[in-house]
Formats: sequence, structure tokens, C-alpha cells
Amino acid sequence: MSFNTFGQLFRVTTFGESHGPAIGCVVDGCPPRIPLSVADIQADLDRRRPGQSRFTTQRQEPDTVRILSGMFNDEATGIEMTTGAPIALLIENVDQRSKDYSDIKDKYRPGHAGYTYDEKYGFHDYRGGGRASARETASRVAAGAVARKVVPGITVRGALVRIGPHAIDRTRWDWDEVARNPFFCPDARTAELWESYLDGVRKAGSSAGAVIEIVAEGVPPGFGAPIYGKLDAELAAAFMSINAVKGVEIGDGFAAADLSGEANADEMRTGNDGRPVFLSNHAGGILGGISTGQPIVARFAVKPTSSILTSRQTVDRYGSDTDIVTKGRHDPCVGIRAVPVGEAMMACVLADHYLRHRGQVGEGPSWPFPRPAS
Repeated sequence: MSFNTFGQLFRVTTFGESHGPAIGCVVDGCPPRIPLSVADIQADLDRRRPGQSRFTTQRQEPDTVRILSGMFNDEATGIEMTTGAPIALLIENVDQRSKDYSDIKDKYRPGHAGYTYDEKYGFHDYRGGGRASARETASRVAAGAVARKVVPGITVRGALVRIGPHAIDRTRWDWDEVARNPFFCPDARTAELWESYLDGVRKAGSSAGAVIEIVAEGVPPGFGAPIYGKLDAELAAAFMSINAVKGVEIGDGFAAADLSGEANADEMRTGNDGRPVFLSNHAGGILGGISTGQPIVARFAVKPTSSILTSRQTVDRYGSDTDIVTKGRHDPCVGIRAVPVGEAMMACVLADHYLRHRGQVGEGPSWPFPRPAS
């Protein structure tokens, strides 16, 4: 199985399966002498960790990370620093329960990748989905914590903005509220609505989809490159690589099709510091595949998990018609824990583009440019 690595200069390779002994990643290309500790990584992993509310899987994984390489204690400061060598991160699996899947080991879950894995490789790991499991995303979150340390001055935050048919009220957006509820929701009233809605979904043995919004602030102009290294294209690929994601949009996204040219244009004026100021951000902070200096805004849609208690028609791997009910411990809405995963993928892509931008143009040109002599 190939293509387990993403990034060009800041490269991340993930490994491991949902019910194997461990998962993890190797981060290659991290610059040297960057302060990094286990606590930096663990804080992000704890936000994604399962079993923290009744609205996520009850699998109890502490997701304790170990740094195996790429670090050295700086004798002058006593601080653990990156060396520039590959950083290997390991997270042991401790609460696998493979017997939950024994009844369906030869059946395909409708909407799950078991069938396509079988068609391509001749086998699929029925124990939680193997590499197709969202368990793999813990490795991405660990890598994202490293990426956050690479790019100076940026802030990457995420929020859940829709579960099923219920979207937030954007006039009530409060970033501080995201940490106060189990949904990463920036709207306290909508979080209460989601609580009752998901209780009903859980009791019915069903699942729900979601939309996640990721915002990166402090990104300078210039990240990304035309034509085949566009920042928005690589962000879209990064988000689409997350298990269960079915759609991505940047800025206004598909809603831009409803706008006129006048409404869609992000007008500009000169600010007090002499830098350009955009009067709106329909573009989501990216023009021509290159960052503008505005906040980068992206959203991705996550489908309902295919692991449900409602009987569905399917076939088995031997060609017979059958029905399937998926038991075990599953997220009624995988979009909840996808928020820190989306943040991590944004951070990894930005770290990669930061290094690529610095390598190609250095400090870059100085704006505004001098007027030519008349």
C-alpha cells in the first residue's frame, strides 16, 4: 500500500492500523532548533481523544505520545530542541476490541471502504477498518502539533458549524465557546440543540454528518505557487484525505456561484501602515493559489459514519446477498473529532508552504514598490 506520505519539504508519513499494536508518524523536514515537547503534542491529541463524551465513540484510548527521535536537549538552555532529523512519534493502541467485528468480517459495510480495499488489494482489515479507520487521524494531529511550531506567528483554529440539518447562527460566533462544549461549537445555543439532536441519533442507532470550518490567521502574503502548487489546491487535497470527508470549499466556496462580480470582489484600500486592506474576504484568504495575508478560511463536509445499528442490504466478499448490522463502539458523528484533525492538516500544509516559500524567494519583495521615474 503506497501513498502514506504527504508534503514536499515538511513531509509526514503515517503508519499503523486501528486494531494493531500502535499507530504513529514520521515528520521529516522540520527545521532544527525549534523548541518542542511531548506536552506540546499531547495537548492537541487530548482534544481529539475518543471517549470524552457520550457523543463520541466510547473506545478508551489515552493517546499518549512518545517522541522516539529527532530531539536533543540544548545544554545552554536546558530546552528540548528539534535537530533537523526525522521526528518519529508513536501512539500505542490499548483498547482494541476486535471481537465486535467478527460477525461482519466477510460483509461490506455500505458507505465504508471495505469493498474498495478488497477490490484493490484482495483483502480488507475488518477490525475497525485498518488504515481506513479514523484512528489513523491521531497521527496527523501529532504531526500538526509539530507543524504549528514551524511557522512563526500563525494561529490555526477550527469549529463545527453544522451537524445534520442544524447549522450555527454566525451572528453568535464566539471562539471562546468552542472549548466550553463537547462539539467544538462556537454558538452556545446551537450546541444545546445538537445535544438533543444527537441523543436521538444515538438512540436510533444511526449517525449524522457535519461541516467543519478551519481558520488560519497571521499567514503572510505569498504562500502557494501557480499553477500546480496552489495553496488552496493543496489544502483541498489535505482535507479530502481525511477519512469520511466528501467535500471542501475555500472562502465562500460554492456560494460564490450565487454572487455577482461586484459582490464577490474583495475591494482594497491602503491601510494606516501603508499595507493594503481588504474590505471583505469572499476569497478565503487565497487568490491565484497564493495567500493574500487575510485569514485563510476553509470548510469540509464529513459524511455520516457507515457503522450503524440499522440493518442495511449488502453483499459479502464471496458474492452472496446479505444484510448487515454494525455493532461495537462508534462515533454517532465523526465530524466532532474531525475539528482538531482539520486544524492539523491546515497546519501541516502551511508549514510545508512556509518552507517552500522561504526556499524560493527568501525574504521576498518589499511592498509597495517604488514608482518608476517619470
